Amino acid sequence: MTGIIQARMGSTRLPGKVLLPLAGRPVLGWVVRAARESGVLDDLVVATTDHAEDDAVVAECERLGVAFHRGPADDVLQRFLGALEARPADAVMRFTADCPLLDPAVIRAAGTAFRALPGIDYLSGGLPHTLPRGLDTEVIGAPALRRAGRLATGEHRAHVTSYVYTHPADFTVMGLTFPPSAAHLRVTLDTPADLALLQAVTGKFGDTPVPYRELVDWLELNPEVRALNAGVRQKALSEG
Repeated sequence: MTGIIQARMGSTRLPGKVLLPLAGRPVLGWVVRAARESGVLDDLVVATTDHAEDDAVVAECERLGVAFHRGPADDVLQRFLGALEARPADAVMRFTADCPLLDPAVIRAAGTAFRALPGIDYLSGGLPHTLPRGLDTEVIGAPALRRAGRLATGEHRAHVTSYVYTHPADFTVMGLTFPPSAAHLRVTLDTPADLALLQAVTGKFGDTPVPYRELVDWLELNPEVRALNAGVRQKALSEG
């Protein structure tokens, strides 16, 4: 199983967010560390774009000692397929580089569950959402990813796996839930308000992965922190 982290500098709402520092470590570095510490991946690669601005992402990959693959900016699915072709695997665990608080234990649970269920095409912690947004992990079998590459159009090219989970009659899809639900919480990085919350979290816990339940409990006890990004609207699939 290969982990692929999509990362680019060209975010519309917070440009350069993947290399912003949190507790002294770039956001991308947080994601790489969590993926590595999960212990379920045989390989790890960052899928970035062929735009010049993403030379900075490549430089950070080299500093972190993680492989990278460059591909089209507007077709993230093709970027993943290119990374998979360059570094073959039977399954891909998808990460986005704007989720610095990923819990290695959640990643491990997703990888272990996928391995324990032969015949599964896709497994996600977001079907339905029970974790805070920014902690979900998803795994897709290589054949299903390649099939999506042949069939997907429009916004599904940007969201990599969305063609699969929106066509459950054509794929074997499974959700991984973590009750009680904390889906009302948001710890991803897409706006300055999200950055303020993440800075509050890392100000409390420091430069270390936080177990998701400990993180949820702390956020529930600190409404002033939760309020920092409570007004941020998550983009719809059609918005890219």
